[in-house]
Amino acid sequence: MTAPAVARRRRSRPRTTPLMGLAHVVVWLYAAALVLPLYFLLVSSLKNNTEIFSAGFALPPEWRFDNYLKAWSFTSLGDALLNSAYVTIGAEILIVIVSIPAAYGIARGDGWLGKLVERSLALGFLIPGFAALVPTVFLAIGLGLYRTREFLILYYVAGAIPLSVILLAQYMRAIPKELEEAATVEGANRFQILVRIYGPLVMPALATVLLLNFINIWNEYIVALVIAGSTIDTRTVQVALPTLVTNQLSQYGVLAAGTIITLVPVYLCYLLLKKRMENALISGALKG
Repeated sequence: MTAPAVARRRRSRPRTTPLMGLAHVVVWLYAAALVLPLYFLLVSSLKNNTEIFSAGFALPPEWRFDNYLKAWSFTSLGDALLNSAYVTIGAEILIVIVSIPAAYGIARGDGWLGKLVERSLALGFLIPGFAALVPTVFLAIGLGLYRTREFLILYYVAGAIPLSVILLAQYMRAIPKELEEAATVEGANRFQILVRIYGPLVMPALATVLLLNFINIWNEYIVALVIAGSTIDTRTVQVALPTLVTNQLSQYGVLAAGTIITLVPVYLCYLLLKKRMENALISGALKG
């Protein structure tokens, strides 16, 4: 290898500095802080109370897979999972139907009305959810939808609209207007432009919106308890899970097993949408 080639190869190697070494240490500590609680939860789901408190992070001496069967049967967790899936998927569908046209109108609107609507949606972030809980209950009773899953869906949709519309509108603004103008020249109407041009291009941002809303809706507890109630027919998985504490006299292994079961759909949703969400983050970083 010639001397110039060796020099170029040396220049191409990144230099290791103390600051970079410190950054690597911080990243690994942060990763450990995320992984250790999950590891503790997983091994605890296979133990009894004595084994959890005596050696929390050690592997279980006996793998108690029956904890998962107890968690599933003692709380009718299957019914609760179906209720949560019904509420979450129903809300996600309505969020998509409402948010995409609203975001398109705001992103491509040049008048004062679009700006007013966007700022009004941004004001929704200032109102905490529990502040509207009592009026929400009165509204559910007035509509005859109290203790129903359908009103819970409408509530989650209303709460998710501000963030969803603003995120999608910001992403749509980065799409060149020339694409829309070319489609208009070809005779496409507004609906066709939204479906055929903006629909495919906005998928990465839409995946981010879907994932954020899935996590928020699936893990929500207070409103689900107050509106849908704790009966088996309507309660969500987050409402059903705490009943393990009272029904099983605080068998923490069974409680950990039930928690693991409720986390599985969240991780499946993340695995399904992570590629598109990462594409949205990367494209957002490269624009401009």
